[in-house]
Amino acid sequence: MAQFQEVSKQSSLHPKPTGLVLQYGTAGFRTNAKKLDHIMYRMGLLAALRSKKTEATIGVMVTASHNPEEDNGVKLIDPMGEMVTPSWEGYATQLANAEQEDLLTALKDIIEKEAINMSQEANVFVGKDTRSSSPSLSQAVLDGVCALGGHSKDYGLVTTPQLHYMVCCQNTRGKYGEATVDGYYNKLCQAFIQLTKNASNRTDDQKHLCLDGANGIGALKVREMERHLQRELQISLFNDGSKGKLNHECGADFVKVQQKPPTGIEINGGDRCCSFDGDADRIVYYYTDPEGQFHLLDGDKIATLISTFLKELLTQAGLDLEMAVVQTAYANGSSTQYLKDTMKVIVRCTKTGVKHLHHAALDFDTGVYFEANGHGTVLFSKGAEKKIQQLAEDPNTNDERKRAALLLQNTINVINQTVGDAISDMLLIEAILAIKGMSVQQWDAIYTDLPNRQLKVKVADRRVIDTTDAETRAVSPAGLQAAIDSLVAKYKLARSFVRPSGTEDVVRVYAEAETQESADALAHEVSLEVYRLAGGVGGEPKPLH
Repeated sequence: MAQFQEVSKQSSLHPKPTGLVLQYGTAGFRTNAKKLDHIMYRMGLLAALRSKKTEATIGVMVTASHNPEEDNGVKLIDPMGEMVTPSWEGYATQLANAEQEDLLTALKDIIEKEAINMSQEANVFVGKDTRSSSPSLSQAVLDGVCALGGHSKDYGLVTTPQLHYMVCCQNTRGKYGEATVDGYYNKLCQAFIQLTKNASNRTDDQKHLCLDGANGIGALKVREMERHLQRELQISLFNDGSKGKLNHECGADFVKVQQKPPTGIEINGGDRCCSFDGDADRIVYYYTDPEGQFHLLDGDKIATLISTFLKELLTQAGLDLEMAVVQTAYANGSSTQYLKDTMKVIVRCTKTGVKHLHHAALDFDTGVYFEANGHGTVLFSKGAEKKIQQLAEDPNTNDERKRAALLLQNTINVINQTVGDAISDMLLIEAILAIKGMSVQQWDAIYTDLPNRQLKVKVADRRVIDTTDAETRAVSPAGLQAAIDSLVAKYKLARSFVRPSGTEDVVRVYAEAETQESADALAHEVSLEVYRLAGGVGGEPKPLH
């Protein structure tokens, strides 16, 4: 077939280094940008096949999120704007690792297994972040789509969540919104402005937010969006990419891990601040108190604020919809307790990784999910959206119920339901704080985090650790869970779990307890057990103090 001749011809321009093996993980492929040209070309091929198979538009995003600037990566986006389905993650790995001379065999194998009609047309949307390697790598994706006769639309510089949004808009034929960057800003900002009309007498101080853009794509897009906000949100933008390095000592990941403000931001005591990550799909908030103490409001605090707001609105609207908050084992114990005991909300715990959270959230009328790192969103079932719309449009609805229904409608429109989106989450959080008349300090005081510590233990092979019960209990190696249980029993309000990393031969240890000293001691003691029982390499873990 002429089509395959073109694939071979183009493939020779994007050769695979012999012996290089990469795995498509939760975040797609990610590694040093110099190793990715062949991967990008092949992901263009795979996206064209996925489009033919689903008879829908597929997205390919070139980004390495919060990784250092010299890295890059790629993720595929399925028709409803969700992450690509797991069986196709396997195809991505298979295609990426086929040696040059075996590429056509690997390609034909996928076509055969999936019974793909090659005469079906293919449509692929491509986006990229601000890394210097992104233009040539996104061109390699476009070459791959073209080699299989697919049509592509190059969105150029966009945030990852914006591309997810475009794919969803396209495949719902505009029902979700208009598949343009301006369409995205219009939908979100109009909903935000409508929401803030329910806030009384906001001062310019209350409208002010300091934003750390991680020197990435998020900063560029916030700049573009500002005119749509009509000064209802006044943003001081730091780390906007004009001089700093992407993700270097800044961004949501740095702030969350280091528990301190990013470099390059000037904070006055009490200022409300937030940080995006490199591709703007994570957000965390923070402030410093009068004593100069740093306070972080992470994904758990964000989920609590949003779910409290939604629960109040659903109650006011008199709608009997099942709402749940989906967390991972990394969620702080205090947040879980507050949601269950005080808010009386269903809490579901899943394995780590956004796709697991997203999947679990789909089981409810309203599902709020956030990882502690600040990646998350809210999902509404079609049935829930319909009930809210009917209530808002019913002329017999009383004023209180109608107001709540209209607030819920605008809340749905400010949320990007396809994926965690820092811009959308920021607008939602700002609207909630405005409507509730809450300061960032009052939000922080909803509950107090239990002190915690995360550590890593290097092991010869991470596969020796096997877990169950949403990764909260270790099944193997033998004796490890019993050892953890007896260590946890020594401390008050304590909890600890271990899980293998998804990307490197390390075991991650999490511990929390009543005091920081106890959490640190517990984390260290559990690390020692992992080192002894799970084949630790290098020196024994040292105590933290």
